[in-house]
Amino acid sequence: MSAHLPRRTFAIISHPDAGKTTLTEKFLLYGGAVALAGSVTARKDQRATASDWMELEKQRGISISSTVLQFDYNGYRVNLLDTPGHKDFSEDTYRVLTAVDAAVMVIDAGKGIEPQTRKLFEVCRRRGVPIFTFMNKCDRPTKDPIALLDELESVLGIGAFPVNWPFGNGPEFRGVYDRLEKRLHLFERTKGGMREAPVQVLGLDDPAITSRIDDDIYRQGRDELEMLEGAGAGFDRARVLAGEITPVYFGSAANNFGVQLLLDGFLEHSADPGPRVSGERIIEPKDPEFSGFVFKIQANMDPKHRDRIAFIRVVSGRFEREMSVVHVQSGKKIRLSSAQKLFGQERETVEEGEAGDVIGIIGHDILQIGDTLAEDRTVRFNEIPQFTPEVFAYLTNPQPGNSKKYRLGVDQLLKEGVVQQMEIGTGQVKTAILAAVGPLQFEVVQYRLKAEYGAESRLEKARWQHVRWWRKPGAAEDWLPDLLSDSTHGIDASGRRVIFFSDEWSIRNFQKRLPEVELGTLPFEG
Repeated sequence: MSAHLPRRTFAIISHPDAGKTTLTEKFLLYGGAVALAGSVTARKDQRATASDWMELEKQRGISISSTVLQFDYNGYRVNLLDTPGHKDFSEDTYRVLTAVDAAVMVIDAGKGIEPQTRKLFEVCRRRGVPIFTFMNKCDRPTKDPIALLDELESVLGIGAFPVNWPFGNGPEFRGVYDRLEKRLHLFERTKGGMREAPVQVLGLDDPAITSRIDDDIYRQGRDELEMLEGAGAGFDRARVLAGEITPVYFGSAANNFGVQLLLDGFLEHSADPGPRVSGERIIEPKDPEFSGFVFKIQANMDPKHRDRIAFIRVVSGRFEREMSVVHVQSGKKIRLSSAQKLFGQERETVEEGEAGDVIGIIGHDILQIGDTLAEDRTVRFNEIPQFTPEVFAYLTNPQPGNSKKYRLGVDQLLKEGVVQQMEIGTGQVKTAILAAVGPLQFEVVQYRLKAEYGAESRLEKARWQHVRWWRKPGAAEDWLPDLLSDSTHGIDASGRRVIFFSDEWSIRNFQKRLPEVELGTLPFEG
């Protein structure tokens, strides 16, 4: 019967080091999915983080791949998509955000809104994804809570409703007051934050509070609450789901303070799985026929099996193992026999699923990021955004005798979308060049080639800093613009013509010389 639980499918977004991976782990702790929460910087007697499965992530203490974690909690089936936190991996993060119905935004309360947070917030806003905010690290010195709310409104342009309010700051942080339930939650620390924090729940006028909270902290908390109540705005779930306001929770993920209040509040007030657009049609979750789209591909999550998993967000209908569906891009029917539920690197077979679920399909090399799977072959989703590469490099094989492993690894990593491959040159002579949003993506390619395929590689940074797609209305098919030494012709992975430029000046100079040629940061439609 648990298969019919209401779904909550969401991602956690943040600037690096704001505490996203720690909060992910604590959600799993409170959700009963792990018995002991481990920090990314795990000590020898603690365990590594369940969501950071790739060895490079454990070494660096950052999330650079996206993991899917599913667990049942408090009457809900939760699909938590753990996104890369490093700024170079915004491509993978953006793709993951196409598969969610809501997001939890983690902010370091000592720093406020940081650049990556702002960027990811804008992606969520453009997609109409409701956002819940967690002001993290309240057990360290923080900005003034009122100033943090003002920052949400002034920097991000979204209204803020504090669902709970902190009592104390930094080492004096004692707990939070739940404004909806009218109860004060006082926390106790646990060793290393590995277990659920003991909580004492009291009314604001309970005499027992005086033994737990300093008078000054108590008075300040009450004064601030009175000021918030005087502002008059009540909690409005409809405005939350419309993206007009963000519910704000305060706490400390490392010490488990406020984590359960955030998780419970998020699940209660968040969005159900929503509809998706297919051409002129709206595909509703309750539509009886199965449909879904591939938003991520990952190889070698299990080094023992060397397999390839396509992550599919179920949009409508029911998924059943062994069912046959149409791979819309090729028109071929495929059987979904090997379906898995993921938990970091661990997995188990999935028999069924429904709208909102994320399922890993093993095998099927035909599947690419953005592809649609459906019982109705006329359904086609266009959910995955494209990105303009910002860094370029040449990757070569220094060991010709190992070319088979090298080629296999490069081909697989390209299918995953870790980097893009373009080509420089015209006619018969072309040179492959890798393109990415950030340089860490190249590091991951080299690391994974060696770790997963036993293939060495050599990376050489290219002189090109920009790529632009181009067209000239009315020009002959084989016409090419004359270029100076600061630019060169090439094609993208789909064979569309591009120009690589050495710097911003060379782009401006090209436009000045050839104003009739249109340049685009993304491929032209049509």
